[in-house]
Amino acid sequence: MSRLLVIALLGLPISSWALEPEVQTAKDEGMRIYGLGIAAESIPLLEPAAEAGDVEAMYYLGEIHRLRHMGLTRDAMAWYLQAAEQGDVHAMLRLFQGGACTAGDRCPEGYEDWHHAALAVAQPKADAGDPDAMLQMSDIYRMFDQPRRAGDWLERAAEAGQPEAQTILGNQILDGRGWYLTNGRRLSAAEAWFSKAAEQGHVPGMEGLARVYRNKEEFEQGWQWMIESSLRGSYQNRLGVGWCYLDPSYDQRCHTGKDVVKGWAVLYSLSKEFKDVNARDIMSWNQDELTESQRQEAEALAEAEWIGREPPLSNFPPRFGY
Repeated sequence: MSRLLVIALLGLPISSWALEPEVQTAKDEGMRIYGLGIAAESIPLLEPAAEAGDVEAMYYLGEIHRLRHMGLTRDAMAWYLQAAEQGDVHAMLRLFQGGACTAGDRCPEGYEDWHHAALAVAQPKADAGDPDAMLQMSDIYRMFDQPRRAGDWLERAAEAGQPEAQTILGNQILDGRGWYLTNGRRLSAAEAWFSKAAEQGHVPGMEGLARVYRNKEEFEQGWQWMIESSLRGSYQNRLGVGWCYLDPSYDQRCHTGKDVVKGWAVLYSLSKEFKDVNARDIMSWNQDELTESQRQEAEALAEAEWIGREPPLSNFPPRFGY
């Protein structure tokens, strides 16, 4: 049986090589457009960084090829294998999910399969109190089909302050995790975890808070978190904010007065910068709301305040999603 040496299994830290400035710039742009769901265009931007030894770029190239073809393709496996050699736990789990060892005869040295190798990397760090490794342990035990242990590690990671774990836990509570006597208590429990993540600047936690407040019909607070997450780079809430300004009657979450110039500016920026179909549709439905002079004013506002705004917009895909 062909075996692959996993270089980082002794717990060596995963770190990217120092990239040349132009390679780093290309990687940053590749990650930006990957975050918006424009996966294919990310490939040539991430490849130079991966070829220079950047483990994160290797992993996401594997993700892009896997998601594009809905499975562990040869290209996806090649990039995951390179990332796994450097000790990337999630690359190892993708190799296990895709059957790289059982079907592809690409197994880790000294381990039955890739999820065992991942456990060997993550366990010592998690036991030492590393919150990121605790979240990895949750993912690992999902692969072992041990949901209770996975849930325990997720809670430990959240309690240790890991914002992604806090957000996942909040979403799971909203979706039915745990026993709560009333829906209000469930919403309050989720709110507590989202708040902890949001306090650390974690945008998906802010999106979760907006969701909670809408469910609680506390629309003013929900609107404030829509605004905050939009300014921090939430694509979904930037789109929603633009629509709300343009037509506040479209949804109860729009706790604002009508401002067609600002709404058109926000949507125009999405349309122009990202060729966003959703923004264009909303603009088309509401085009009679503005005069020509208002449209010109809005487009000037978009150029001045919204196009190229930092931080960049993202859908904030989880590192280890589906």
